[in-house]
Amino acid sequence: MASIILVRDVMSKDVRVVRPDTTVKEVVATMNKFNIGSIIVTQADRPVGIITERDILRRLVEQCLAPETLTARQIMTSPVTTINENTTIEEAAKLMAKKRIKRLPVTNNNKLVGIVTFTDIVTKVPTLLSILEELVRPHRRTY
Repeated sequence: MASIILVRDVMSKDVRVVRPDTTVKEVVATMNKFNIGSIIVTQADRPVGIITERDILRRLVEQCLAPETLTARQIMTSPVTTINENTTIEEAAKLMAKKRIKRLPVTNNNKLVGIVTFTDIVTKVPTLLSILEELVRPHRRTY
């Protein structure tokens, strides 16, 4: 049954991180080097933010800003929603659907230990797809 599967059983442990003072140019280079769509911003091994491809498009590209002049702190989404590694994967899926996010940094004693993504859950626990279905539906934005 899906409810007994824990986040730590599904998460990726190899998480790429940057410091808040890392330039956005370095952030993008790291994301490209490892072919990843997001990167966690940490301070003293604690997640303080997340930068996604969408953050870069909205906060850098659309504004026509120079990536070498900005830091991770300036474009990261913060505070970042995290989840404890001992939480059930079903609760993680519900949190992702509620917050409309596709990536959750995973912590143990507030220290970063992994990341769980929409794709991790769908591929490893497909029975939870109905909970995550909200994330793949078109979302109307109100302006």
